[in-house]
Amino acid sequence: MAGMLEKIHSPEDIKGFDGEELSALCEEMRRVIIDTVSSNGGHLASNLGVVELTVALALAFSPPQDTIVWDVGHQSYPYKLLTGRYPQFATIRQEGGLAGFPCREESPYDLFTCGHSSTSISSALGVSEANYLQGKEGYVVAVIGDGALTGGLAYEGLNNAGRLHRNLIVILNDNAMSISRNVGSMARYLSYIRTKPGYIRTKNRLEHSLQKLPVVGSAIAKGLRRVKRGIKRLFYNSTIFDDFGFAYYGPFDGHNIKELAETLETAKLIHKPVLLHVRTYKGKGYQYAEQDPTIYHGLSGFDVTTGSTGEKSQSFSDEFGQTLCQLAEKEPRLCAITAAMQSGTGLGPFREQFRERFFDVGISEEHAVTFAGGLAAGGMLPVFAVYSTFLQRAYDELIHDVSMQNTKVILAIDRAGVVGEDGKTHQGVFDVAYLQTIPNITVYSPAYFKELRMQLSYLVEKGTGLCAIRYPRGKELYKPGAFRSTTEPTSLYGDKDASVCVVTFGRVFSFAAECQEKLQTQGIPLKLLKLNRIIPLDPEAVQLASTCSHVFFLEEGIQRGGLGEHFSFCLEKTRFQGKFHLRAIQDPYIKHAPMFRSLEMLGLNAAGIEQWILDTLEDREGEDL
Repeated sequence: MAGMLEKIHSPEDIKGFDGEELSALCEEMRRVIIDTVSSNGGHLASNLGVVELTVALALAFSPPQDTIVWDVGHQSYPYKLLTGRYPQFATIRQEGGLAGFPCREESPYDLFTCGHSSTSISSALGVSEANYLQGKEGYVVAVIGDGALTGGLAYEGLNNAGRLHRNLIVILNDNAMSISRNVGSMARYLSYIRTKPGYIRTKNRLEHSLQKLPVVGSAIAKGLRRVKRGIKRLFYNSTIFDDFGFAYYGPFDGHNIKELAETLETAKLIHKPVLLHVRTYKGKGYQYAEQDPTIYHGLSGFDVTTGSTGEKSQSFSDEFGQTLCQLAEKEPRLCAITAAMQSGTGLGPFREQFRERFFDVGISEEHAVTFAGGLAAGGMLPVFAVYSTFLQRAYDELIHDVSMQNTKVILAIDRAGVVGEDGKTHQGVFDVAYLQTIPNITVYSPAYFKELRMQLSYLVEKGTGLCAIRYPRGKELYKPGAFRSTTEPTSLYGDKDASVCVVTFGRVFSFAAECQEKLQTQGIPLKLLKLNRIIPLDPEAVQLASTCSHVFFLEEGIQRGGLGEHFSFCLEKTRFQGKFHLRAIQDPYIKHAPMFRSLEMLGLNAAGIEQWILDTLEDREGEDL
């Protein structure tokens, strides 16, 4: 039965499969996912865990008429395989290929682009209401993991959905912890009986018939419902989902296609919001991922036969985690906070050494910031390690719960700048622009490991109010021989008397330094200003640039509202007579591609910067340089 996926162009194509064929299909899907992720990188364990669930959804529903919304989206690979994208699946996460997350531009089966957590219930509810208001047919299903259910937005969605009598189906994919206590064989039996389609149809017909009886019909129906609820309470603990207004069923075996498909058919008959609790196992079908789903959650590649992920080079995240441990040994008030990203942010060692001062708050960045504000108000020194793309979710809390309180909280902003194959939902290109708007914030942006250590130590020891240190994904890059690490706001390199000035910060400094050295050999001297502290902007840096005939500003962040625009404004106030040239990111929704390829396309690599400067100066030929 090899090659089944080649014949599948939509979910409708599997509806006639028997049990043996469905099992073979699942095996083939797993093999394709494992082979592709081993080569391209991506999310493995989460996708392997939802293969049978995805097949059951394809059997019970008819996308795209029916809408399936995947929370976070890092478990959507099986869905891509069943919705006509198998021929392109080998290109996933590659430049010009399929996205690693649901993407509206990619397929009509992806109604909602997503890469951040806890959004599915709210967006699915919106789709459901849009269908109702426009008289459209079709079911709406939200698939959310137990991890994403730690995010507050999920509860806001549940709270609103439970008040509406619409057929919205939420599938809770529980692959790590028990949401509801197991209450024994009778509870499982009742759950099984109550979710039979025949039971629901009979129940609906009985209630409908009783309502037609004159005078007493309604009273009898209400009485039967009270008896039913009383019997249910004898065997079931009321769940939070019942209290929200959902009909809760489960837990079910998330790898039993027949049971899942039958349960989903039942859910379609219930004219109110339904929550189906499904138990799955991350990494199912690949022994290495089953044994350690954390390591095999997101990878850059691995050996399928041995499971080896290769040697890991030292990264900014590692340097941050190690430095924070060293600082915590000397500072007993120092605490570390993560929003379900302990491994990704390098906080594993801190958790082991300082367990009581380590807080994983789940996928709840808003809570993390306000919690940090509370810790600070109580006399502790919190450091919140968070990816740039996820910090966006906590903008209000940064202003209201930290800055306005004038308490000291340190943000360790990981994955700042372009991140590569994860694509537009994960690019860390917004943080500088919105952090600039927050009063009294201090932000450093190191380009190298030693800088990170020095600047983080400085912020812990001497920083005041809301502080941040932002650093890129991966390892440090080219470092010029004359480089010196410092906590001073600005560093000057190259020819201090040159009339052409390049200003930049963070990782792009490495490329600018390469460019400066190449242009020097061509007889074009450059003054290179490295902004170490980017907020507040150093007045001396502006003054050093103001005497030049050309100022080139390089920024690995959005142009609108970015640091470059602010630098230009400050230059104008000095009555700057030269020309200001800004290269920043104009379209912030950068598609997936290898990280350095993205930087090349943005013109922010060494060759791109060199050519930009040469072309600009050539256009201005004859001016006094």
